[in-house]
Amino acid sequence: MSEYIEYKDKVTFHPGYYIKEIIEDMGLTQEDFAKRLGTTPKNLSLVSRGEQSLSADMAMKLSRLTGTSMEYWQNLQSAYDAALVRIAADEELEEEKLVLKDLGYAYFRDYFGLPNLARKTKEQVEAVRQFLQVSSLSVLRNRDMAVSFRSAAGNMDEAHIARANAMVQIAANKALTCEAPKFDKREFEKAVRYALTQTKNHEGFYPVVRDAFLKAGVVFVLLPNLPGSKMNGATKKIGSSIMLLVNDRRLYSDTFWFTLLHEVGHIMHGDYGISFESESGEAEELADSFAQNALIDSDEYQRFVRRCGPIFGVHAVQVFADLIDRDPGIVLGRLQNDGYVAHNDRSMQPLRCKYKVLVGQ
Repeated sequence: MSEYIEYKDKVTFHPGYYIKEIIEDMGLTQEDFAKRLGTTPKNLSLVSRGEQSLSADMAMKLSRLTGTSMEYWQNLQSAYDAALVRIAADEELEEEKLVLKDLGYAYFRDYFGLPNLARKTKEQVEAVRQFLQVSSLSVLRNRDMAVSFRSAAGNMDEAHIARANAMVQIAANKALTCEAPKFDKREFEKAVRYALTQTKNHEGFYPVVRDAFLKAGVVFVLLPNLPGSKMNGATKKIGSSIMLLVNDRRLYSDTFWFTLLHEVGHIMHGDYGISFESESGEAEELADSFAQNALIDSDEYQRFVRRCGPIFGVHAVQVFADLIDRDPGIVLGRLQNDGYVAHNDRSMQPLRCKYKVLVGQ
């Protein structure tokens, strides 16, 4: 702090500025004035230099010594404090504008109904801030703002961190509006098994799976991907329930269901956080293993490979998918991942299906 603030063609003085004038007008030393005021020279010096706020006690003593009102001195301090707040708010707004530039206002306007505020950056910041329910968009740059970033955090810049945090914040806010029961792991295991019967329900699986998970205390939120977030999904405890977030980056049957089951695996192992691309570590390996085995039973898959390999055709994949009650794209994805089928094999294209789901509303 200082004796005065110059900001936007206005000057606001700290009460200490006026105290120094009074001391000079009275022809006293600062030590003598401090004795008359009933305070220490050090305390008076700090206030007079604008390095310390004026206390209510000193305001009362100044009012008695000078014949002014206590409110007069308190109002001087309040005006000075308000000027500091305005400056800090303006500086913070400039930082928020940079964060919003990384996020992109169009994402919130197009998917969540925020108003069209073309070229009104300040109003855009305020709208997104209110939508996300944060005091400042700058908090989105903080690692582990809401959940753990796990091993990927060290390779991410502030823009990617802000985008990932924004998506988690949206999902968390949605989860907070749901009346979810306490998380029940056994019921969730049943719900997951039921969800896997919906892999061929290409257009209606989401509300069905969402409702099944909710009964087990897991709030399943499917969001539009915020470009540049580099995230696949996230899990977070919300009170006694759990939020499970997946975005729509990968809506083909194999990649979508593997991503979803990967996050389910994290929940099953009591591990909460954000899953990013190229994640590594034991927790990720456990989640991958869970997803792989949940989607296709390992023993059945090995028997299929031995029986139908090494060359796999559309018919063989379709028959096996029907046998295990899975979308054939899931089987195809596993074969491609294991190197049995090339990713650019056009003959397999009829097996690939992209889900259709309205997300974000």
